[in-house]
Amino acid sequence: MKKVYFIAYLLLGMFLFSCVNDLDSIKRVTSRSDAPDDVTEDLEIMQTDSGYAQFQLYAKIAETYTKPEALTKLKGGLKVNFFSKNGEIVSTLTASYGEINMSKGMFFVRDSVQLVNYEKNQRMETEELFWSQKDSSVFTNKAVIVRNPKGVLFGQGIRTKQDFSTYVFLKPTGRIDFDKK
Repeated sequence: MKKVYFIAYLLLGMFLFSCVNDLDSIKRVTSRSDAPDDVTEDLEIMQTDSGYAQFQLYAKIAETYTKPEALTKLKGGLKVNFFSKNGEIVSTLTASYGEINMSKGMFFVRDSVQLVNYEKNQRMETEELFWSQKDSSVFTNKAVIVRNPKGVLFGQGIRTKQDFSTYVFLKPTGRIDFDKK
């Protein structure tokens, strides 16, 4: 009888002590190396300087990565409003996908990219665009269409500021009507 109790206690002890989970072992089994560190839905960011709004960013889904470098991937559509010094929205950038490289201060967007200047009633369309936060420049080497009340311009590559008030085509083509004034 003592043998039966001893075996029962031995089995019970082995059962109780064998159910220990090591967190590092669980992470190795359950986590992927390419998984984001953080996922945010309906992201909204307002960048200000000295109390004045510079830009406002909306994104449906934001995935933040810290390795190999600080990168945020914006998925499901995004919108960036750029503000004047008076606090008015002067231009808006929209796209289906974007990436913010924190270490380089660069913002990359692609798929159905549009940049609109409201004062001049002009719209730029392209498939990919870069925005440097350091100097507020916006540029691409891809095909670009600019529409305004005077006509439609086409080109390969463009450089402009984030307010899209003036721009320079790298290789322009198209037709535009000028006033005689």
